[in-house]
Amino acid sequence: MEKSRNDRKRYLTVPVIALILLSISLTPGSAAGGVPTDQIKSTVDKALVVLKDPRLKPAAKTKERREQLKQILFARFDFTEMAKRSLGANWRRRTPKEQEEFVRLFTDLLERAYADTIESYGDEKIVYVGERLDGGYADISSKVLTSKSEEFSLNYRAHFVGGEWRVYDVVVENISMVNNYRSQFNRVITNASYEELVRRLKDKADFPVQKN
Repeated sequence: MEKSRNDRKRYLTVPVIALILLSISLTPGSAAGGVPTDQIKSTVDKALVVLKDPRLKPAAKTKERREQLKQILFARFDFTEMAKRSLGANWRRRTPKEQEEFVRLFTDLLERAYADTIESYGDEKIVYVGERLDGGYADISSKVLTSKSEEFSLNYRAHFVGGEWRVYDVVVENISMVNNYRSQFNRVITNASYEELVRRLKDKADFPVQKN
């Protein structure tokens, strides 16, 4: 039982981007939905090609492999929108220069979070079960199936920007990545200051995605 709880906790606290895109093996015919789902599937497929490339598996190729994966992810995830929503009401209080700096620091936070986990994907499978559209927004529902026959819900929240569906939030087992970061960031700002939050981000402090 304890091991099962730990496994579930891993899915909730493991760097979300790694879980979403790189700890996945698609089952044939698992897709359900329209263009948003298709575009996310395309990103997954590209990432898997890199991960399975024998030429990129040696330790000496780590930097090259991660750079290729980074380019794939950055094309699908809207880190500016993620950063904006994660900062919440505090975003409007920042100058354009501060906003630009925060986006950079937030993106670096996510990149650090998934870097060491990204290549450790196993035989988890994802099944897309539905898609809901509301104007320029989409909610793509899926389930992650583990080798231990456990099942976890995984939803992507995306919006249509520049002719592409870009992901701005991910919800794992009803826990929103954006909401979790916003809660943690607000706590630092309330108890200290925005400047303290920036200092911690610059010092590469960890802000794990987990239940409060």
